[in-house]
Amino acid sequence: MSTDVKPTRKNLMEVRERIEFSERGHSTLEDKRDALILEFMDIFEQATDVRSELEADYQDAQRTINMARAMEGDVAVRGAAAALKEHPEITLQSKNVMGVVVPQIESTRVRKTLDQRGYGVLGTSARIDEAASAYEELLETIILAAEVETAMRKMLDEIETTKRRVNALEFKLLPDLRDAEGYIEQKLEEQEREEIFRLKKIKEKKE
Repeated sequence: MSTDVKPTRKNLMEVRERIEFSERGHSTLEDKRDALILEFMDIFEQATDVRSELEADYQDAQRTINMARAMEGDVAVRGAAAALKEHPEITLQSKNVMGVVVPQIESTRVRKTLDQRGYGVLGTSARIDEAASAYEELLETIILAAEVETAMRKMLDEIETTKRRVNALEFKLLPDLRDAEGYIEQKLEEQEREEIFRLKKIKEKKE
């Protein structure tokens, strides 16, 4: 508030309206922040489970591929992998979680039957089938992990953004508005006293 301009009752009402509006916004943002944190904790718990599952699936895939190589030979394993004709298809969609757009990854043709793998059932052993199944399962977990991890990062970014807005209102805008309110109230009181004093002087002169 400039000191060379006399504040008015209108100025005071405008500042009080801004305070009321900012307080409502602050409360709404606090509610949003708290809800986002709860949602984030759910996603974080899911991400922790998926990470454990991913590690287990990776170890299983490594074990089965090593067994297949040992039993069938590296050439046979590579040949079976090269025979694959129908590759997995991944489509990226999105969903809204607490106002945050997070990815939703849809996958098809990840898990396949023996016929769909293309390498011919009679020309391979159960070891190669086990390795193929293990890597299909690993790929599904990788896709799920990508979805959950990305959602978790986006939720965390939104939480940080909301926290900054809450803090800006709580520690900057609202204190400034309340200071302005106090300043205007003080100046209006001074103006009122001056006016009373002026009117009193005028009355004394007339008498």
